[in-house]
Amino acid sequence: MTSSEAMVGIHAEADLTEFLTRYPEEMAFGDQDPGRILDRWFAPGFVFRNDGLALDRQRLIDHARPARRNARALHIEVHSKMLSGNGIAAHYTLTATMRTGHVIATEIYLVGRLAQDARITDIDQCTRILATT
Repeated sequence: MTSSEAMVGIHAEADLTEFLTRYPEEMAFGDQDPGRILDRWFAPGFVFRNDGLALDRQRLIDHARPARRNARALHIEVHSKMLSGNGIAAHYTLTATMRTGHVIATEIYLVGRLAQDARITDIDQCTRILATT
């Protein structure tokens, strides 16, 4: 296992910021298998709920393929984050520029829990589209 493949986990608020910024970049632009990326950040059996829709491991892998085809650039601005015990929370904005030139800015509120190994076991997030061009 190389250092870039090492299990990451969230042990401090700086790790949470790294997850919020690095994970979307890796999933959209990385050449590594999306499943390997997920396994570094997420515990087995995790559930990722986005606006009430539950996304399991396979659905997130399936979501990476169109992102890799269609995204040209991402910018993530973390407004606030918190790590308390095994709980995480964040408020951030993700702006995606698509290969067509279309820009979508999404405000995201996230709360979640960590497993004992500091990987994410569940996430609930709510999103709001801020702007599109």
